[in-house]
Amino acid sequence: MQPKSGDNGTTITEFILLGLVQMPELWPLVFILFLLAYLVTVGGNLSILASVLVEPKLHTPMYFFLGNLSLMDVGCISVTVPSMLGRLLSHKRTVAYGACLTQLFFFHLLVGVDCFLLTAMAYDRFLAICQPLTYSVRMSKTTQRVLVAVSWACSFSNALTHTVAVSTLNFCGPNVINHFYCDLPQLFQLSCSSTQLNELLLFGVGFIMAGAPTALIVISYIHVAAAVMRIRSVEGRKKAFSTCSSHLTVVAIFYGSGIFNYMRLGSTKLSDKDKAVGIFNTVINPMLNPIIYSLRNPDVQAALWRVLTGRRSLA
Repeated sequence: MQPKSGDNGTTITEFILLGLVQMPELWPLVFILFLLAYLVTVGGNLSILASVLVEPKLHTPMYFFLGNLSLMDVGCISVTVPSMLGRLLSHKRTVAYGACLTQLFFFHLLVGVDCFLLTAMAYDRFLAICQPLTYSVRMSKTTQRVLVAVSWACSFSNALTHTVAVSTLNFCGPNVINHFYCDLPQLFQLSCSSTQLNELLLFGVGFIMAGAPTALIVISYIHVAAAVMRIRSVEGRKKAFSTCSSHLTVVAIFYGSGIFNYMRLGSTKLSDKDKAVGIFNTVINPMLNPIIYSLRNPDVQAALWRVLTGRRSLA
């Protein structure tokens, strides 16, 4: 995509990303911290994916979705952090207009798939706990693949819509982005033309992408909680809740940071708080997911240990 010229005939062909800190003496520290975070995140999520693939006990719908979620988390952090590390090494803070929109597209594509996968996982828990007799039929391999395919299709439509909408804006003035990656709120601030339609589009599509999945997750867990409370044994309740607690923790962090980032576009000036939220979206969330899902799950822990040590499962 080529940048659209403004009314005064000028056009912006590149943006300047200020990054997390503007003091050059802190750049080596930031580079080391984010390189370590990237390696830990990629290693942790690929370990989860490998465990799901090689461990027979994890060949279930819940772990099928978890494997896909881990793959998306690797993609999310890879879209933003490596390019930031490259700019820190080269001391070059500019990013081409096309590269900025490309990053925007893939970030929203992968985050959108994350959003729908979390919803599919909630639906899986609902069927497993509330309707166990028909669970294997309703959550067949075909259903699993369809849910993942629909997640990709919806997310692709969302990402493409926002990218095309941003490409119609005029960028003819300041080109400095006070962030470490390209995203909608920061680009809206730099536009010379009205962004009212874009913001309405973000809220409207955001309701479909976030509001509807949130409602489905809440409804699913209301039914799950009611079913769990009917279980008489304390051990049975603990086991049922333990399978849901990890997922609920990830959902709370994911949607909490997302709502804060995109539902406050009315602010006239974006602050360093947005950088902190950006770190949550692109680094902390993907890094925490393997820890959260393996912390209280002995099956995942055992599978991870076998993957790391090279041992085969006896199952």
